[in-house]
Amino acid sequence: MPKSIVRTYSHYCRDAVMLLGGLIREARNQRKITAQELADRAGISRGMLQRIEKGNPRCEIGAVFEAAAIVGVKLFDADENALAKHLHHTREKLALLPKSVRKKNKTVRDDF
Repeated sequence: MPKSIVRTYSHYCRDAVMLLGGLIREARNQRKITAQELADRAGISRGMLQRIEKGNPRCEIGAVFEAAAIVGVKLFDADENALAKHLHHTREKLALLPKSVRKKNKTVRDDF
């Protein structure tokens, strides 16, 4: 059996994940939603929600964002309309970039 890969996270990442998890838990408690109710609404297990609220950085980002959206935690400091507008703008900018940023290997002609 292969050894499990140990992933390290920066302090910034760990702090951000812990902050988001704490905000989700705080909002859930303010709205008087039980952990099981939120987990059911988000389509995740109660254990996954507990890991999210504790700030586990290995949780699926979609599950974290869904839990945050359900309890009303604003992501990217934007409402749905502003988020859609930013997403459209980003897609337009990405469409203008080249498909690949890798340098093409130059063919060496050594057939003297």
